[in-house]
Amino acid sequence: MADAIGPRLYGCYNCRNHVAFHDDIVSKNYVGRQRRRAFLFSQVMNVVVGPKLDRLLITGLYNVADVSCSDCGEILGWRYEKAYIEAQKFKESKTVLEKFKIVKEDW
Repeated sequence: MADAIGPRLYGCYNCRNHVAFHDDIVSKNYVGRQRRRAFLFSQVMNVVVGPKLDRLLITGLYNVADVSCSDCGEILGWRYEKAYIEAQKFKESKTVLEKFKIVKEDW
């Protein structure tokens, strides 16, 4: 009997803790802190949200919070808490994970 195909997952690159589903990607056109590729997710799991702070990013000023792996504590990206520019409000409550900080799991 063939193996059942499950959801495609992303894990923390450091400890492989599952942090996101591939199907929850909103956009792959984001840039992380070190000018590396990043993905915007509608939801993530097994992360700890850090303190909120205002940060000036490429598209404007946002209130964001770093997100870390709940197992190893590695910072994986950030969560948009508030967008001060009306056109960017769609990012609120979504999370950016930097591509080099996540790995494909089980696919």
